[in-house]
Amino acid sequence: MTHLVVRRLLVDMEAPIARHWCAGDPFRTALFNALSMSFPFGEQFFIDSVRNGAKLLAPGEHEALKEEVQGFIGQEATHRRLHALYNAHLDKLGLVNAWDPRARKRLKLLDGVDPRHCVAITAANEHFTAILAEWLLGNPDLLGDDDARLKTLWLWHSAEESEHKCTAFDVYAALGGSPEWRLKWMRRVTFFFLTDTLRQTVLNLHCDGTLWKWSTWKSAGSYLFGKRGLVRHNYKAWREYFRPDFHPRQQDSSASQRWLEQHSDAFVPVGA
Repeated sequence: MTHLVVRRLLVDMEAPIARHWCAGDPFRTALFNALSMSFPFGEQFFIDSVRNGAKLLAPGEHEALKEEVQGFIGQEATHRRLHALYNAHLDKLGLVNAWDPRARKRLKLLDGVDPRHCVAITAANEHFTAILAEWLLGNPDLLGDDDARLKTLWLWHSAEESEHKCTAFDVYAALGGSPEWRLKWMRRVTFFFLTDTLRQTVLNLHCDGTLWKWSTWKSAGSYLFGKRGLVRHNYKAWREYFRPDFHPRQQDSSASQRWLEQHSDAFVPVGA
């Protein structure tokens, strides 16, 4: 069992967000803004999936995971709230969130299905967020220093995503979830996560007026496929999910632990 602490982040989300807050780079800004747009609805889906799945556990298994599930729900609820405030600023900048309604429509197809499917979807998404989190915590300079508040937000979020990366996976396993379906959902989640991220990033750049600038796509190539590129660096970690003996704890979480220890002044623990 993982001990999860719910933390209140000490950042002011009332202040406006600059159009190119991420190191003055339109592409990086558009990408992170796209991810933020997916979080309020996505985090609520994860909360509901894990909560509903945990209710179906046998008494002994439920008791063993109860505290971890509560911590997971608390952390995700805090992420959802802060990114809702973040996204309100994006609305004021004229950005259009097309990801949220598309995801809501797609997930309606899951109404009435075995709850384990929703837990498997959550576990797959949590693997994505965990590997992206470790990469970001290892390369914090790529967020720039133009907005210290947002830099702290993204690194704190990353640290907690890495911290609770096992919860949905463990609930799925405790429910007797099929290994075959775990992998099937990872393939599907990979397709939708990558295409939704790309579509929303492109839409953000279009709204921003920087979609057709050469500098935008030069930055994209470097950020995604360069020496420290997001895709290049994380491909191996993504593939490990398909191993029959895979468990999230096999992947390194030390960057998360270090950040939380070194930046304890950025948050206040409020419970577990």
